[in-house]
Amino acid sequence: MRIGEVAERAGVSVRALRYYEEQGLVLAGRGPGGHRQYPESAVERVKFIQLLYAAGLTSKAILPILPFLETLVTTPRMARLLEDERDRLRGRIDDLTRAHDRLEELIRLAAEYRDSPATCSASGAFALSQED
Repeated sequence: MRIGEVAERAGVSVRALRYYEEQGLVLAGRGPGGHRQYPESAVERVKFIQLLYAAGLTSKAILPILPFLETLVTTPRMARLLEDERDRLRGRIDDLTRAHDRLEELIRLAAEYRDSPATCSASGAFALSQED
């Protein structure tokens, strides 16, 4: 499969695919005329890489995880890497949840103030900003 087809099917740019190849995340052979040729599995691999990037992993963190996708053979080191990344993501999710909850409270306070300025508690807004 040519680079443009992989890019289109995976929803990334050709430039992104070239970057992934430079980082060792995706491997391409060379066809007649020197054009990159990717296996069919490259599309799902690129989608998974995109998911990991979106979750905040770097190419350096992603690279050691990828062999597991192909072999499903794990080592204690691989299991530890996967668990560490899961735990790091859980921490980010917890942080995002706290931020979400605080924004919800601010939205509630803003609505209260908009509806009735006299009933909005300024000290409540201050206390909210002082938490954590």
